[in-house]
Amino acid sequence: MAHCRFCNAPLTETFADLGMSPVSNDYVSERNHNAAEVFYPLHAYVCASCLLVQLVDYEKPDALFTDDYAYFSSYSSSWLEHARRYSLTVLEKERLGPDSMVVEVASNDGYLLKNFKEAGIPVLGVEPTANTAAAALQNHGIESEVAFFGRETAERLRERGVRPDVIAANNVLAHVPDINDFVAGYAILLKPKGVAHFEFPHLLRMMEKVQFDTIYHEHFSYLSFTVARKIFAAHGLRVYDVEELPTHGGSIRIYVAHADCVDRPDTDRVAMMLAAEDDFGLNDLSAYRDFARRVVETKVSLLKFFVEAFEAGKSVVGYGAPAKGNTLLNYCGVKTDMMSFTVDKSPHKIGKRLPGTHIPICAPEEIRSRKPDYVLILPWNLREEIIEQMADVREWGGKFVTPIPTIQIFD
Repeated sequence: MAHCRFCNAPLTETFADLGMSPVSNDYVSERNHNAAEVFYPLHAYVCASCLLVQLVDYEKPDALFTDDYAYFSSYSSSWLEHARRYSLTVLEKERLGPDSMVVEVASNDGYLLKNFKEAGIPVLGVEPTANTAAAALQNHGIESEVAFFGRETAERLRERGVRPDVIAANNVLAHVPDINDFVAGYAILLKPKGVAHFEFPHLLRMMEKVQFDTIYHEHFSYLSFTVARKIFAAHGLRVYDVEELPTHGGSIRIYVAHADCVDRPDTDRVAMMLAAEDDFGLNDLSAYRDFARRVVETKVSLLKFFVEAFEAGKSVVGYGAPAKGNTLLNYCGVKTDMMSFTVDKSPHKIGKRLPGTHIPICAPEEIRSRKPDYVLILPWNLREEIIEQMADVREWGGKFVTPIPTIQIFD
């Protein structure tokens, strides 16, 4: 029996069982598209004791986050703008200067730290994937510690004199299998009066909008604010503030300090968020049990769209090759007979195929060449950005489609 990665209680309650699925970022090269793939159970549980939603570990992190990792943050203009605005706010609020230091955990290709570097602030990235760390150095001159973050990495950096005023951690808290070791590292590395910022998709919004496609093997945990506070408190850290963000379909940013840091008292927003989650039912197992039924309803909605499009002789292609799209397509059984190709801006994905479904990934120009009737936006959180980029689809009567929480068609 599997056990909770935070409190070690047995996992017995199903949150969503999405069947067997390949690793979502394990894109298939053209020469290997007829080779066998490894599929793992994509079964999310909710811990009946602490209410942490989580996957069971079937693959080690170094096999998921490899040296040819396909996700580069800099290929989304809206995400770059989000990072820029965040950086400006932190620079002003924390009164950072040349004697300060900012560390980002899961710094990827330097998309965020470049803003602090340009402002004259010393920076350091911590990034386990060597290819994205190399891009950060080549494109922005940002040094990275190529390692997974946790107690050992934090102690090594501290011995080298690294003591950040600010630690940023965007969309990484969910990616760590040993969440206790990961969080403990912040207590070791952070300055006594420093702050750590964590952004992650909010479980409340995920459940509210049936965003089951954000469940994939690289995401080990799915966090509410209530549970996140418990985890940090267990390691001598205190979540003293929170704000809601529109990114990734609804995220939160939490502000974390050492538990004994009197300079950062709890804000009113902490109590308000705890109350909002309680009102939604996140402290009651019945809300989690109901989620599985709603997932099936979303699947039926998507398949109904594809069947009706096929019967009407309409063509459907995809836009984007995100990990969430791979969960969606594999769970729903959508393959090349329903969607002939998808497109992506990233040159690291173009020319490959989606894992599991083996749908080809082309450059965006292929949509303009083929003129399909429907464009299914797989990174639905970037809907507005993509519709603006591909506005000429409407010139031949094409329509945009988003799949979550149910099918929506945009003329």
